[in-house]
Amino acid sequence: MTTPVAAVILAAGKGTRMKSDLHKVLHPIAGRPMLLHLVASVGALAPERTIVVVGAGREQVEAAVHPHGAETVHQAEQLGTGHAVAQAEAPLAGFAGDVLILYGDVPLVTPATMRRMLDRLHGDDAPAAVVLGFRPADPGAYGRVIADPDWRIAKMVEFKDATAQERAETLCNSGLMAVRSADLFALLRRVGNDNAAGEYYLPDIVVLAAADGRHSAVIETDAREVAGVNSRGELAALESEWQSARRARAMAEGATLTAPETVWFAHDTAIGRDVTIGPNVVFGPGVAIADGATIHAFCHIEGATIGSGASVGPFARLRPGTQLGEGARIGNFVETKKAVLGKGAKANHLTYLGDAVIGAGANIGAGTITCNYDGFGKYGTEIGAGAFVGSNTALVAPVSVGAGAMIGAGSVITANVEADALAVARGTQEARPGWARRFRERMAARKGST
Repeated sequence: MTTPVAAVILAAGKGTRMKSDLHKVLHPIAGRPMLLHLVASVGALAPERTIVVVGAGREQVEAAVHPHGAETVHQAEQLGTGHAVAQAEAPLAGFAGDVLILYGDVPLVTPATMRRMLDRLHGDDAPAAVVLGFRPADPGAYGRVIADPDWRIAKMVEFKDATAQERAETLCNSGLMAVRSADLFALLRRVGNDNAAGEYYLPDIVVLAAADGRHSAVIETDAREVAGVNSRGELAALESEWQSARRARAMAEGATLTAPETVWFAHDTAIGRDVTIGPNVVFGPGVAIADGATIHAFCHIEGATIGSGASVGPFARLRPGTQLGEGARIGNFVETKKAVLGKGAKANHLTYLGDAVIGAGANIGAGTITCNYDGFGKYGTEIGAGAFVGSNTALVAPVSVGAGAMIGAGSVITANVEADALAVARGTQEARPGWARRFRERMAARKGST
């Protein structure tokens, strides 16, 4: 029988070093708030309960997590990590299972590592608690974990309370733990605050369990997985780590990145095989790229679906709702929004297509715009298969252009165009011989008389 799992995520800190009106745990990595990275990873374990401990800025955090099925509990005073976890005792009353203790500003812990913690908790030796340890390049002020060769914990000590010998240990405490609910809150009620900071430390439950004759265990993970964020600089560093790993994965899965270090992915970017991505491409959330597509340099793409063999850019912007069919082409300085291009349709230059449906094989000339907004509402444009829209055309929505129709360059189209028709809507050209010469002479004379 599978043991039920609950997660307690600590997110009550003020995050003053971020110097931001946005709560620390809501700052994004790869286009997703840090806290929601963690909630999604926990979700992979199908937890029975996910409880987020909130404090300052609680309204922001509650609004972010409630739509994802997480509950919140308020920690009115920040009196240490043990005190924070204790706030979840009432919401978890009656819960009989395993509790994962996580941190909202440590967002990239994987479901696999969480599962390792839970599995170790149910090892043959039945540890009272499992601590996730790591070895940072600079152990600094992290709490230390002193373990025996069997990875049983002999002692855990906060840096401020550690001796010089204990500080020489490189295995550090990430703060993440797995504990049975039956043990967790009973131990927390015994934790005191007789320490240098006067706080209730969560790691003290390991010491208390040991006093009861029960050991705890530590497992180790890579330091990058438990990197925390307390400042904008640390946020940028973690973003860089995430992007580096994502680029490597994209290439390992069959995409070509011609300048990998300049490509920026979102947390959910989906890329097929034999996709080529040029330099300085940025993906926002919600992008899916099918096999064989090419994204040229300096494109920004968000909320778009790009079909197989399609081509985008350079210097294109695809906004949410864009769908490119097989072999469709979006060229330089083209912007799309809620635009659907059929198979082989193309808009190669200097064009805006918004709220538009464009049929297969249609050609949209340079400088074309769909005038989709009148200051109050948005309206659609439909362009049929095989239609040809001449350069510098304004299509004033709502309007439709039939299949195979042609629009003369420089037209302003305000009425529907039938299939296979030619529509030209522009002023009549007039020529006045010699007018320009006479104008220059008149202006020169006027200037000379002043």
